[in-house]
Amino acid sequence: MSTPDYSWMPTNLQPDDANPVWMSKADNAWQLTAATMVGLQSIPGLVILYGSIVKKKWAVNSAFMALYAFAAVLICWVGWGYQMSFGNKFVPFLNKIDDALDQHVLLKQAFGGYKFPTATMLYFQFVFAAITLILIAGALLGRMNFIAWMLFVPLWLTFSYTIGAASIWSPNGWLSKKGLIDYSGGYVIHLSSGVAGFTAAFWVGPRETKDRERFPPNNILLMLAGAGLLWMGWTGFNGGDPYMASIDASLAVINTHVCAATSLLTWLVLDIIFFEKPSVIGATQGMITGLVCITPAAGVVQGWAAIIMGVLSGSIPWFTMMVLHKKVWLLKQVDDTMAVFHTHAVAGTLGGLLTGFFANPRLSYLFYLNPNYEHYIGLAYGFHNGRVGAGFKQMGIQVLGVLYIVVLNVVVTSIICNLIKLVVPLRMSEEQLSGGDEAVHGEEAYALWGDGEKFEKSVHNSVYGGDELGMQKV
Repeated sequence: MSTPDYSWMPTNLQPDDANPVWMSKADNAWQLTAATMVGLQSIPGLVILYGSIVKKKWAVNSAFMALYAFAAVLICWVGWGYQMSFGNKFVPFLNKIDDALDQHVLLKQAFGGYKFPTATMLYFQFVFAAITLILIAGALLGRMNFIAWMLFVPLWLTFSYTIGAASIWSPNGWLSKKGLIDYSGGYVIHLSSGVAGFTAAFWVGPRETKDRERFPPNNILLMLAGAGLLWMGWTGFNGGDPYMASIDASLAVINTHVCAATSLLTWLVLDIIFFEKPSVIGATQGMITGLVCITPAAGVVQGWAAIIMGVLSGSIPWFTMMVLHKKVWLLKQVDDTMAVFHTHAVAGTLGGLLTGFFANPRLSYLFYLNPNYEHYIGLAYGFHNGRVGAGFKQMGIQVLGVLYIVVLNVVVTSIICNLIKLVVPLRMSEEQLSGGDEAVHGEEAYALWGDGEKFEKSVHNSVYGGDELGMQKV
């Protein structure tokens, strides 16, 4: 067989050993860019958001929980998490355990025939796994023992996240084969983190009463900076999930921002109507619920559907947070610091169900590139196209996915928390709860170097960790 002649192609597009024939430079570049945008949502996005939205006494601890999770997830991901989620089939809800560290794995073509190497896919899927753990942390800020958190992250990633990802996103997954539509993580990331965070918050217990009763952000402007990184980073979050620089990626990006803006404005209007003040914290919550709601649907719904989803995501989670939360016994018992249950579990469920209603079969084809694209049809188009049975079937699959993720995360998270309790306390000591960052880490967020005593308890109270090199305390 003769070797194909690529001499007609521009030099920079001709394949070679470093640029195999199966790789698209454009797709690979976009996928790496999208992954980095999602990574920036966490580091520094959520680090800044968490560190600034809590009371000053918990700024360092809250930011550090996010930073630690990002690093810990990466090592677990390359060690075993990626292969358990996307590797060779073991059972319908989990793949075989293996590492992803060798060039023979990393440099081969990604699963599904996508036109970039496995190393790129691994990186892209890692940042999704990392942000899921960081979202869970939002429910636990201000009281979880940091050592317990260090144990929780690898355990939950291994025994919960990988199962959800393998079931829904892996080509071998049982819900994937049933036809569940989860464009970019409404189920795997947001519903999972909302339910797991709420469950873990139940087991860890509440913050101190004084921390719950008065909970002013220590820096609203920094909070907005973190929120801005989160919003703009969602361009990569949803735009990267077709796994190619396609027209469907473009649609997903614009739908994402339209839904987020609509949701923010809806939440803002409700705050003005019922509380007579436009709240920037409320607007931020509305932005988040809009981004979460559109995530499972981003590239498979029309723009007008994204606006409807924005109105619903700005009002239904608002109602559950601002009204139901004060009336439902269970919600009042659990101290969910960042309201992750409302912003991610409620909004994620809403998005998943609305996906089952609004999914357009033609747009589903552009996403899945499956000749049997009529299989993915929302109920609204089932009525419109005379395929009502198929539409109801899709809604049923979406509901099944919600139930599966909820049960999985309640059970697994509860087991993990109770196992950790056998080793270390889930909660900080009373001294740490009272002292905050200085008691836990020996560091404070806004300590000035002129107040040298503020860092006396830190093991890094000088550039080199001590005074043995002749450095004087200020």
